[in-house]
Amino acid sequence: MASIKDVAAEAGVSVATVSRVLNDHPSVSAEARTRVLAAVETLGYRPNAVARSLRTDQTHTLGLVISDVLNPYFTELARSVEEEARALGYSVIIGNADERPDLQDHHVRNLLDRRIDGLLVSPTDGGSPLMLDAARAGTPMVFVDRWIPGVEVPVVRADGRGAVRDLVAHLHGLGHRRLAIIAGPAATTTGRERVEAFREALGAYGLELPDAYIGQGDFQADSGRRVTEGFLDLPEPPEVVFAADNLMALGALDAVRARGLRVPDDLALAAFDDIRWFVHTDPPITAIAQPTGELGRAAVRALVDRIEGRPGESVTLPARLVVRRSCGEPVPASPEPDPAQAPAVQPPVTNRSHS
Repeated sequence: MASIKDVAAEAGVSVATVSRVLNDHPSVSAEARTRVLAAVETLGYRPNAVARSLRTDQTHTLGLVISDVLNPYFTELARSVEEEARALGYSVIIGNADERPDLQDHHVRNLLDRRIDGLLVSPTDGGSPLMLDAARAGTPMVFVDRWIPGVEVPVVRADGRGAVRDLVAHLHGLGHRRLAIIAGPAATTTGRERVEAFREALGAYGLELPDAYIGQGDFQADSGRRVTEGFLDLPEPPEVVFAADNLMALGALDAVRARGLRVPDDLALAAFDDIRWFVHTDPPITAIAQPTGELGRAAVRALVDRIEGRPGESVTLPARLVVRRSCGEPVPASPEPDPAQAPAVQPPVTNRSHS
């Protein structure tokens, strides 16, 4: 493997000149820069990233701690983060917290020990002292999807309130009046926000959200199954179940089928966080779609801004409702008769006698 000395010899310059070229120092002449870059290309030289990080105090590495790598939402988010980071010259190390605060702390500690330049986190709870101390100490950080209230860190997230209102309007228009929700963990901001948005949207139609129609889930399929079974056992089951997460919606669908019931004939179903699988379920599931790829890219840009000394702004993008068949079909209105299509009225026939 070629060394920096080999590059210097090939280009006919000093090692110091090669170093200045590789670090984009302005003091190098255009002619020397051209020779060095040509030597780098010819020899296939790759700078030692560890050595460079010791000199520049930067590793060009970002840390990403996500809540659940098996959740398709976070899988897509991680992919968009990696793609945008690579485009901006950064690598990404990913840690999966698996919705566990202790694992979240483990990954945050390891990433900080690796001297990452910045940290993207989707907090699993109200925040660990380790993460909060890192933020207060000046570690460039951005919260994505979830956040910790009161912490001065940019937040990149989707606003689902408008889409939840659209969902409730859709359900109300289909004639549904008993609506229930499978909530996410109360310790997460998204878990609380989606319940509040659902309650407010129901209130606009004079509908209540009784405690019996609020089931506590954990963003996992098993909890969606368990909560839906409880709803079905109520003396007056709901007409609709709104799962505040895609995996809980799949669990709810399993519970309905296990009872020999059908969606939407016996129970309508909707979900927050649209995923590609929902178009293949039977029936396809109505869902609120977040702009996941855009969120990941915006989060990286905000973090790089902070790393490079710019403010790094919070970003909120709108979610949208995707209507499919899992909540029922609109009842077609009786067509009004078209006067132009009505048969012509014939005058009555009378018999007249002629005298």
